[in-house]
Amino acid sequence: MALLWCKQDGATRYEVRSAGNSVRLYTNGVFHSQYNPHQPVSGSLWDLLMLPAFFAPQAVRRVLMLGVGGGAVIRQLNHFLAPSAIVGVELNPVHLAVARRWFGVAARNVTLHEADALRWVREYRGAPFDMIVDDLFGDSGGEPQRAVAADRHWLRQLDKLLAPTGLLVTNFGSLGELQACAWFHDQRIRSRYPAAFRLTSPLYANAVGAFLRQPTVTAQLRRQLVAFPALDPSRRSCRLNYRIRRLTAASG
Repeated sequence: MALLWCKQDGATRYEVRSAGNSVRLYTNGVFHSQYNPHQPVSGSLWDLLMLPAFFAPQAVRRVLMLGVGGGAVIRQLNHFLAPSAIVGVELNPVHLAVARRWFGVAARNVTLHEADALRWVREYRGAPFDMIVDDLFGDSGGEPQRAVAADRHWLRQLDKLLAPTGLLVTNFGSLGELQACAWFHDQRIRSRYPAAFRLTSPLYANAVGAFLRQPTVTAQLRRQLVAFPALDPSRRSCRLNYRIRRLTAASG
């Protein structure tokens, strides 16, 4: 991989590298984002954060992205769905600068805020969102680490920002971390999301939780994907590499 740009800020080192036509962001060696404008689907972790939108793609008009990184998911959602508004909240100003300069996050429908996501969510008083993506990660010892626990308090705060038919997508570092989230242990939260799924990839340890306000099945997702050639699993050119499984309170 070629090094395109780097910055040392105290103990933190940022690098933007190219891998073929893809651009990658690393912070302290942790892989934060990857995007290829010529091939938006890469078979990577970021595909998993985007995919739940396709349970009902026509309904995804307003998106809240908590944790922008390089903005790969923002670029993917705009490429396939072009929502009317995407709001990104990111604590790290260097990540925002990288998103704009190196990842091309510059569409008119995108608004980026440099802010603490916990405080921003607590103080937000605007229109609700059809999709919230919680990808709040930092790093510890060179390993990615969730920045906020998906406990009862946090999930209830996010729930207040969702539209009545909204969708919450949360990235977890492992299956065990997903199973520890409040959806499994709080009946009130679980009743708000009658359909819940986990998405995984054989290439990553992460488990992505998708929590939907309306009942649905995985077949609905697959029916919607075939309308997009790059997402149609029946095409040999499709690069999606994911597994999806319904969540129950007793499983995970």
